[in-house]
Amino acid sequence: MDLQFIVSNQTEPYWNIAVENYLVEYAHTVTLYLWRNRRTVVIGQNQNPYSEVNVEALEADGGYLMRRKTGGGAVYHDDGNLNFSFVVPKAIYAQHRQFSVIQRAVGSFGLHTELSGRNDILVDCNGFMDYAEGGRSMRKFSGNAFSKGRINDLHHGTILIKGNMDDLARYLKPKPTKLQKHGVASVRSRVVNLAELNPEITADSIAPRLHDAFVKEYGGECVEVAFSEIIARDEVRALYEQFASDEWKYGRWRTFTAQRTAQFDWGGVELALTVDESRGIITDVQIASDALDLAALDDARLLLTDASTQQRPQTESAVINDILSLVY
Repeated sequence: MDLQFIVSNQTEPYWNIAVENYLVEYAHTVTLYLWRNRRTVVIGQNQNPYSEVNVEALEADGGYLMRRKTGGGAVYHDDGNLNFSFVVPKAIYAQHRQFSVIQRAVGSFGLHTELSGRNDILVDCNGFMDYAEGGRSMRKFSGNAFSKGRINDLHHGTILIKGNMDDLARYLKPKPTKLQKHGVASVRSRVVNLAELNPEITADSIAPRLHDAFVKEYGGECVEVAFSEIIARDEVRALYEQFASDEWKYGRWRTFTAQRTAQFDWGGVELALTVDESRGIITDVQIASDALDLAALDDARLLLTDASTQQRPQTESAVINDILSLVY
Protein backbone atom coordinates (compact mmCIF):
# COMPACT_ATOMS: atom_id res chain seq x y z
CA MET A 1 0.00 0.00 0.00
CA ASP A 2 1.30 3.44 -0.94
CA LEU A 3 1.42 6.04 1.86
CA GLN A 4 2.24 9.73 2.02
CA PHE A 5 3.60 11.73 4.94
CA ILE A 6 3.33 15.53 5.08
CA VAL A 7 4.70 17.97 7.66
CA SER A 8 3.58 21.62 7.58
CA ASN A 9 6.12 24.44 7.67
CA GLN A 10 3.45 27.05 8.53
CA THR A 11 1.93 28.06 11.89
CA GLU A 12 -0.89 30.24 10.54
CA PRO A 13 -3.95 28.01 11.04
CA TYR A 14 -5.85 28.83 7.87
CA TRP A 15 -3.10 27.41 5.66
CA ASN A 16 -2.96 24.25 7.73
CA ILE A 17 -6.71 23.61 7.71
CA ALA A 18 -6.88 24.46 3.99
CA VAL A 19 -4.32 21.77 3.20
CA GLU A 20 -6.18 19.26 5.34
CA ASN A 21 -9.44 19.88 3.50
CA TYR A 22 -7.65 19.74 0.15
CA LEU A 23 -6.26 16.32 1.05
CA VAL A 24 -9.69 15.02 2.04
CA GLU A 25 -11.05 16.07 -1.33
CA TYR A 26 -8.16 15.10 -3.62
CA ALA A 27 -5.76 12.59 -1.97
CA HIS A 28 -5.68 9.12 -3.53
CA THR A 29 -3.62 7.33 -0.91
CA VAL A 30 -3.47 6.95 2.86
CA THR A 31 -2.02 10.15 4.29
CA LEU A 32 -0.62 11.23 7.66
CA TYR A 33 -0.33 15.01 7.89
CA LEU A 34 1.31 16.81 10.85
CA TRP A 35 0.87 20.52 11.57
CA ARG A 36 1.13 23.15 14.31
CA ASN A 37 -0.83 26.36 14.83
CA ARG A 38 0.26 29.55 16.61
CA ARG A 39 -2.05 30.74 19.45
CA THR A 40 -5.28 29.38 17.96
CA VAL A 41 -8.63 28.28 19.34
CA VAL A 42 -10.27 25.74 17.05
CA ILE A 43 -14.03 25.28 17.34
CA GLY A 44 -16.30 22.62 15.86
CA GLN A 45 -18.43 23.22 12.80
CA ASN A 46 -21.54 23.77 14.89
CA GLN A 47 -20.25 25.82 17.81
CA ASN A 48 -20.98 29.38 18.89
CA PRO A 49 -17.57 31.11 19.12
CA TYR A 50 -18.81 33.58 21.73
CA SER A 51 -19.98 30.79 24.07
CA GLU A 52 -16.84 28.67 23.69
CA VAL A 53 -14.07 31.27 23.38
CA ASN A 54 -12.95 34.46 25.08
CA VAL A 55 -12.82 36.06 21.64
CA GLU A 56 -11.86 39.51 22.89
CA ALA A 57 -8.82 38.24 24.81
CA LEU A 58 -7.74 35.94 21.98
CA GLU A 59 -7.83 38.69 19.37
CA ALA A 60 -6.16 41.23 21.69
CA ASP A 61 -3.25 38.81 22.09
CA GLY A 62 -2.87 38.40 18.34
CA GLY A 63 -4.40 34.93 18.31
CA TYR A 64 -6.59 33.19 15.75
CA LEU A 65 -10.10 31.76 15.82
CA MET A 66 -10.50 28.83 13.43
CA ARG A 67 -13.67 26.85 12.68
CA ARG A 68 -13.16 23.34 11.34
CA LYS A 69 -15.58 21.23 9.29
CA THR A 70 -15.93 18.44 11.84
CA GLY A 71 -17.97 18.20 15.02
CA GLY A 72 -16.76 18.03 18.61
CA GLY A 73 -15.69 20.72 21.04
CA ALA A 74 -13.27 23.62 21.22
CA VAL A 75 -9.53 23.02 21.62
CA TYR A 76 -6.53 25.30 22.04
CA HIS A 77 -3.47 25.06 19.78
CA ASP A 78 -0.08 26.69 20.23
CA ASP A 79 3.49 25.81 19.33
CA GLY A 80 3.46 23.16 22.07
CA ASN A 81 0.59 21.30 20.43
CA LEU A 82 1.16 18.94 17.49
CA ASN A 83 -1.87 18.23 15.31
CA PHE A 84 -2.34 15.17 13.13
CA SER A 85 -4.69 14.34 10.27
CA PHE A 86 -5.31 10.89 8.86
CA VAL A 87 -6.87 11.05 5.39
CA VAL A 88 -7.89 7.55 4.36
CA PRO A 89 -9.80 6.18 1.35
CA LYS A 90 -13.30 5.24 2.45
CA ALA A 91 -12.91 1.53 1.66
CA ILE A 92 -10.11 1.04 4.20
CA TYR A 93 -10.88 3.72 6.79
CA ALA A 94 -10.83 2.33 10.36
CA GLN A 95 -10.60 4.57 13.42
CA HIS A 96 -8.95 1.92 15.57
CA ARG A 97 -5.98 1.82 13.18
CA GLN A 98 -5.46 5.57 13.36
CA PHE A 99 -5.76 5.57 17.15
CA SER A 100 -3.23 2.73 17.19
CA VAL A 101 -0.67 4.90 15.36
CA ILE A 102 -0.93 7.67 17.98
CA GLN A 103 -0.89 5.26 20.93
CA ARG A 104 2.08 3.32 19.56
CA ALA A 105 4.11 6.51 19.01
CA VAL A 106 3.38 7.86 22.50
CA GLY A 107 3.91 4.41 23.99
CA SER A 108 7.42 4.30 22.51
CA PHE A 109 8.32 6.94 25.12
CA GLY A 110 7.32 4.60 27.93
CA LEU A 111 3.82 5.99 28.56
CA HIS A 112 0.58 4.01 28.84
CA THR A 113 -2.43 5.38 26.97
CA GLU A 114 -6.12 4.51 26.77
CA LEU A 115 -9.08 5.54 24.64
CA SER A 116 -11.89 7.33 26.48
CA GLY A 117 -15.45 8.23 25.58
CA ARG A 118 -16.22 9.44 22.10
CA ASN A 119 -12.96 11.01 21.03
CA ASP A 120 -10.25 11.36 23.70
CA ILE A 121 -6.94 9.61 24.33
CA LEU A 122 -5.75 9.59 27.93
CA VAL A 123 -2.32 8.96 29.39
CA ASP A 124 -1.60 7.36 32.75
CA CYS A 125 0.13 9.97 34.93
CA ASN A 126 0.53 7.75 37.98
CA GLY A 127 4.06 8.11 39.33
CA PHE A 128 4.74 11.30 37.38
CA MET A 129 4.82 14.47 39.45
CA ASP A 130 1.48 15.09 41.20
CA TYR A 131 -1.08 14.10 38.59
CA ALA A 132 -2.72 11.29 40.58
CA GLU A 133 -4.55 13.66 42.94
CA GLY A 134 -7.92 12.37 44.09
CA GLY A 135 -7.13 8.87 42.86
CA ARG A 136 -7.54 9.95 39.20
CA SER A 137 -4.34 9.24 37.32
CA MET A 138 -5.61 9.43 33.72
CA ARG A 139 -5.39 12.77 31.94
CA LYS A 140 -6.32 13.78 28.39
CA PHE A 141 -3.52 14.63 25.96
CA SER A 142 -5.40 14.13 22.70
CA GLY A 143 -8.85 15.16 21.47
CA ASN A 144 -10.10 13.74 18.16
CA ALA A 145 -12.82 14.46 15.61
CA PHE A 146 -14.02 12.77 12.44
CA SER A 147 -15.79 13.51 9.16
CA LYS A 148 -16.71 11.79 5.92
CA GLY A 149 -15.64 13.08 2.53
CA ARG A 150 -16.49 12.25 -1.05
CA ILE A 151 -13.65 9.75 -1.58
CA ASN A 152 -11.77 9.93 1.73
CA ASP A 153 -12.68 10.00 5.42
CA LEU A 154 -10.87 12.17 7.94
CA HIS A 155 -9.66 11.51 11.46
CA HIS A 156 -7.83 14.43 13.00
CA GLY A 157 -6.76 15.39 16.48
CA THR A 158 -4.27 16.97 18.83
CA ILE A 159 -1.23 15.83 20.77
CA LEU A 160 -0.57 18.14 23.71
CA ILE A 161 3.19 18.20 24.24
CA LYS A 162 4.16 21.48 25.87
CA GLY A 163 1.12 23.72 25.57
CA ASN A 164 0.66 26.91 27.58
CA MET A 165 -1.92 25.93 30.21
CA ASP A 166 -2.42 29.53 31.29
CA ASP A 167 -3.41 30.50 27.76
CA LEU A 168 -5.64 27.45 27.46
CA ALA A 169 -7.55 28.48 30.58
CA ARG A 170 -7.61 32.14 29.46
CA TYR A 171 -9.09 31.58 26.01
CA LEU A 172 -11.47 28.64 26.48
CA LYS A 173 -14.84 29.07 28.21
CA PRO A 174 -15.88 25.60 29.39
CA LYS A 175 -19.50 25.13 30.35
CA PRO A 176 -20.10 24.36 34.05
CA THR A 177 -22.27 21.35 33.16
CA LYS A 178 -19.38 19.76 31.25
CA LEU A 179 -16.95 20.33 34.12
CA GLN A 180 -19.41 18.86 36.63
CA LYS A 181 -19.94 15.83 34.40
CA HIS A 182 -16.22 15.07 34.49
CA GLY A 183 -15.94 15.77 38.22
CA VAL A 184 -13.21 18.39 37.90
CA ALA A 185 -12.90 22.07 38.71
CA SER A 186 -11.32 23.46 35.56
CA VAL A 187 -10.09 22.77 32.04
CA ARG A 188 -6.53 22.70 33.35
CA SER A 189 -7.19 19.72 35.65
CA ARG A 190 -8.43 17.51 32.79
CA VAL A 191 -5.39 17.70 30.50
CA VAL A 192 -1.66 17.11 30.67
CA ASN A 193 1.43 18.02 28.65
CA LEU A 194 3.29 14.88 27.59
CA ALA A 195 6.62 16.67 28.07
CA GLU A 196 5.84 16.93 31.78
CA LEU A 197 5.71 13.15 31.93
CA ASN A 198 8.73 12.59 29.68
CA PRO A 199 10.88 15.63 28.76
CA GLU A 200 12.26 13.75 25.75
CA ILE A 201 8.92 14.25 23.99
CA THR A 202 8.94 17.23 21.63
CA ALA A 203 7.19 17.92 18.34
CA ASP A 204 10.46 17.15 16.57
CA SER A 205 11.14 13.93 18.47
CA ILE A 206 7.65 12.46 18.18
CA ALA A 207 7.20 13.18 14.46
CA PRO A 208 9.53 10.39 13.24
CA ARG A 209 7.94 7.97 15.70
CA LEU A 210 4.52 8.82 14.31
CA HIS A 211 5.95 8.21 10.85
CA ASP A 212 7.33 4.82 11.88
CA ALA A 213 4.11 3.81 13.65
CA PHE A 214 2.14 4.88 10.57
CA VAL A 215 4.24 2.72 8.25
CA LYS A 216 4.11 -0.21 10.66
CA GLU A 217 0.32 -0.03 10.93
CA TYR A 218 -0.44 0.31 7.20
CA GLY A 219 2.66 -1.16 5.52
CA GLY A 220 4.02 -0.27 2.09
CA GLU A 221 6.15 2.55 0.74
CA CYS A 222 5.81 6.00 2.34
CA VAL A 223 6.62 9.15 0.36
CA GLU A 224 7.19 12.52 2.06
CA VAL A 225 5.47 15.37 0.16
CA ALA A 226 6.72 18.97 0.46
CA PHE A 227 4.22 21.29 2.12
CA SER A 228 5.35 24.27 0.03
CA GLU A 229 4.37 22.42 -3.14
CA ILE A 230 0.85 21.74 -1.84
CA ILE A 231 0.01 25.30 -0.71
CA ALA A 232 0.93 26.66 -4.15
CA ARG A 233 -2.14 24.95 -5.65
CA ASP A 234 -5.15 27.10 -6.55
CA GLU A 235 -7.59 24.84 -4.72
CA VAL A 236 -5.64 25.28 -1.46
CA ARG A 237 -5.54 29.06 -1.83
CA ALA A 238 -9.33 29.14 -2.31
CA LEU A 239 -9.82 27.07 0.83
CA TYR A 240 -7.49 29.40 2.73
CA GLU A 241 -9.72 32.37 1.84
CA GLN A 242 -12.81 30.51 3.04
CA PHE A 243 -11.39 29.50 6.43
CA ALA A 244 -9.90 32.96 7.06
CA SER A 245 -13.19 34.75 6.34
CA ASP A 246 -15.30 36.28 9.11
CA GLU A 247 -18.39 34.74 7.54
CA TRP A 248 -17.06 31.23 8.10
CA LYS A 249 -15.57 31.90 11.55
CA TYR A 250 -18.43 33.86 13.13
CA GLY A 251 -21.45 33.24 10.91
CA ARG A 252 -24.62 34.84 12.24
CA TRP A 253 -23.80 34.36 15.91
CA ARG A 254 -23.38 38.09 16.43
CA THR A 255 -27.13 38.78 16.13
CA PHE A 256 -30.19 36.75 17.12
CA THR A 257 -33.51 37.32 18.90
CA ALA A 258 -33.84 34.28 21.19
CA GLN A 259 -31.47 31.78 22.77
CA ARG A 260 -31.88 28.31 24.32
CA THR A 261 -29.23 26.03 25.89
CA ALA A 262 -29.24 22.51 27.37
CA GLN A 263 -27.00 19.54 28.11
CA PHE A 264 -28.08 16.05 27.00
CA ASP A 265 -26.44 12.62 27.17
CA TRP A 266 -25.22 12.99 23.59
CA GLY A 267 -23.70 16.46 24.17
CA GLY A 268 -24.48 20.12 24.78
CA VAL A 269 -26.58 22.28 22.48
CA GLU A 270 -27.25 25.98 22.10
CA LEU A 271 -29.86 27.51 19.80
CA ALA A 272 -29.83 31.07 18.51
CA LEU A 273 -33.19 31.82 16.88
CA THR A 274 -34.28 34.69 14.69
CA VAL A 275 -38.07 34.89 15.00
CA ASP A 276 -40.59 36.82 12.89
CA GLU A 277 -43.06 37.49 15.69
CA SER A 278 -45.67 39.04 13.37
CA ARG A 279 -45.96 35.77 11.43
CA GLY A 280 -45.10 33.39 14.28
CA ILE A 281 -42.29 31.67 12.38
CA ILE A 282 -38.59 31.00 12.88
CA THR A 283 -36.70 32.56 9.97
CA ASP A 284 -33.13 31.62 10.93
CA VAL A 285 -31.51 29.07 13.26
CA GLN A 286 -27.94 28.67 14.43
CA ILE A 287 -27.28 25.42 16.30
CA ALA A 288 -24.13 25.20 18.40
CA SER A 289 -23.14 21.78 19.72
CA ASP A 290 -20.18 19.55 20.46
CA ALA A 291 -22.21 16.59 19.15
CA LEU A 292 -20.50 14.43 16.55
CA ASP A 293 -23.73 13.66 14.66
CA LEU A 294 -23.58 16.55 12.19
CA ALA A 295 -26.40 15.11 10.06
CA ALA A 296 -28.86 15.26 12.97
CA LEU A 297 -27.95 18.88 13.65
CA ASP A 298 -28.49 19.78 9.99
CA ASP A 299 -31.86 17.99 9.99
CA ALA A 300 -32.93 19.83 13.15
CA ARG A 301 -31.96 23.16 11.60
CA LEU A 302 -34.04 22.40 8.49
CA LEU A 303 -37.06 21.39 10.57
CA LEU A 304 -36.90 24.57 12.63
CA THR A 305 -36.26 27.06 9.84
CA ASP A 306 -39.47 28.52 8.46
CA ALA A 307 -41.48 26.32 10.83
CA SER A 308 -44.32 27.68 12.89
CA THR A 309 -43.31 28.31 16.48
CA GLN A 310 -46.70 26.89 17.51
CA GLN A 311 -46.46 23.47 15.83
CA ARG A 312 -43.72 20.95 16.48
CA PRO A 313 -42.39 18.91 13.52
CA GLN A 314 -42.52 15.11 13.80
CA THR A 315 -39.33 13.03 13.92
CA GLU A 316 -38.08 9.72 15.33
CA SER A 317 -34.54 10.93 16.08
CA ALA A 318 -33.76 11.30 19.79
CA VAL A 319 -31.15 13.99 19.10
CA ILE A 320 -33.53 16.03 16.94
CA ASN A 321 -36.39 15.61 19.42
CA ASP A 322 -34.18 16.89 22.24
CA ILE A 323 -33.31 19.96 20.17
CA LEU A 324 -36.93 20.58 19.22
CA SER A 325 -37.95 20.32 22.88
CA LEU A 326 -36.04 23.56 23.53
CA VAL A 327 -38.41 25.43 21.21
CA TYR A 328 -41.79 23.70 21.53
